Amino acid sequence: MLNVDQIRNGIVIDHIKAGLGIRIFNWLGLGKASCNVAFVVNANSNRMGRKDIIKIDNTIEINFEILGLIDPNITVNVIENGEITRKIKLQLPERVRDVLICKNPRCITSIENVSHLFHLDDVKKKTYRCEYCDEITAAADLW
Repeated sequence: MLNVDQIRNGIVIDHIKAGLGIRIFNWLGLGKASCNVAFVVNANSNRMGRKDIIKIDNTIEINFEILGLIDPNITVNVIENGEITRKIKLQLPERVRDVLICKNPRCITSIENVSHLFHLDDVKKKTYRCEYCDEITAAADLW
């Protein structure tokens, strides 16, 4: 049995699809963090079978839109004084700005300095539609 100490103040990113945890770990730059970080891979889960978990012994800023794009089933627990004070259930964001990039070479975003703006197109396929040219992009294209 793996034992990871309880954190007093920080964040637990839970219910990460097994194998996606490393992307989140790297995206958050946790390899260079000045606080304690526990990264658990392939933990047993009654609900998911296997999952990844990241425990951060500090409060950090997280863009929940990007985290939701990586894995919309993630739960983020905010810990204060050893207790969960907030539980955030992520989902695919309806709109994302300057996260995904339109691949259409004729899109205005490729020609001019315009924000890349996408709207959720299909929840099941996790695809987004460009605001300007209607090009479809998958959330998985983020990485």
